[in-house]
Amino acid sequence: MFQSRLFVASLMVVAAVTSRILPHPPNFTPLLAVSLFSGAFLTDKRLAYAVPLLAMLLSDLYFGFHSLMPVIYLCMALGVYSGFKLLPERPLLKTAGYTIAGSVLFFIVTNLAVWLTSGMYPLNGEGFVTCFTLAIPFFQNSIAGDLLYTGALFGGMYLLERTHVVPTANTTPSKVKI
Repeated sequence: MFQSRLFVASLMVVAAVTSRILPHPPNFTPLLAVSLFSGAFLTDKRLAYAVPLLAMLLSDLYFGFHSLMPVIYLCMALGVYSGFKLLPERPLLKTAGYTIAGSVLFFIVTNLAVWLTSGMYPLNGEGFVTCFTLAIPFFQNSIAGDLLYTGALFGGMYLLERTHVVPTANTTPSKVKI
């Protein structure tokens, strides 16, 4: 069962959509972690990009479409691309660094887009500072969720690869590779 890339990808989409729909602290979701994980573990690049983007699309169907969708989807795609850069070793410190960098990038890009397009803030230095200052609580949740979920996904896969043995056709046990 765990050998199926499509099965794992489907589980990640369902988990990501569910995490956005169920009550949770603002911005505390596994979406960046799923993006990074997809790039690092799904060998089919199209599938790796499809997982987080499909999760976003399905949950946006529930919440409604909004003007920041292109910016957010771009951030998710950059997360997948970053996951490709973790191959083949997927080192712990590099993974943590990419997670933090992804959180920071998401914060900067999305808040810049809010400041520029929402009309909620004046397009001057004061509006810029206000926009980013008011977003700090969301950033705290975002980085906490990104680190927690990345740790859970990558740590869970690490344990699975080291402990789950699946018999092959020649009855020689082999470790799961996704």
